Amino acid sequence: MGKKKQPTYRVVAAESRRARSGAFLEIVGTYQPRGLSAAEPETVTKIDNEKVLRWLKQGAQPTERVAKLLKTSGALDLFEAAKAESKAEKAEKAAQ
Repeated sequence: MGKKKQPTYRVVAAESRRARSGAFLEIVGTYQPRGLSAAEPETVTKIDNEKVLRWLKQGAQPTERVAKLLKTSGALDLFEAAKAESKAEKAEKAAQ
């Protein structure tokens, strides 16, 4: 994806048992590390947080780079908050 000298990457959910360049399950976002143009050099990250949360709840493990992207989009923080909340609920049920 992308143009010459302007790479664009897809952030995908894929099975770990498949080849890296093999089929993926779902596209959850895109990442442009060099920005849209010389006038806008900031990186552009578009992540669908709802899709990411669903995959993380099912046990998906992000790579280091994708984890950084998810941190900037806020999806990783949302997941950690939901995980802490569910742990607190389980501990509360066990205490009763």
